[in-house]
Amino acid sequence: MGTLFQDLKYGLRMLAKNPGFTAVAVLTLALGIGANTAIFSAVNALFLRGLPVQNAGALVSLGFTHKKDVGLSLFSYPDFHDVQSQSNEWADLFAYRWGFDALSDGDRADQIG
Repeated sequence: MGTLFQDLKYGLRMLAKNPGFTAVAVLTLALGIGANTAIFSAVNALFLRGLPVQNAGALVSLGFTHKKDVGLSLFSYPDFHDVQSQSNEWADLFAYRWGFDALSDGDRADQIG
């Protein structure tokens, strides 16, 4: 234990001798630890923890595919209402909208939402 304390004192003396290096080292460690914490928090919230709903394994996402379109097309509100009114098997249905809209004023358009 005696050599450990001597090594710590020596290390602190060397850090005090070079304040520029010390500042860069502390800043680098702080940024690295902060980035690691932020990334783990996001991964934990998105992938590791379960969804806060009952029977999360039974969730289903619906959409239309088209021959010319690679991705999944969205439901219109009338389509969603038809599925909701004709649904006997699902307990609850909900809809959400993801994306951005544009508002135009003559020849200029701005992204909103």
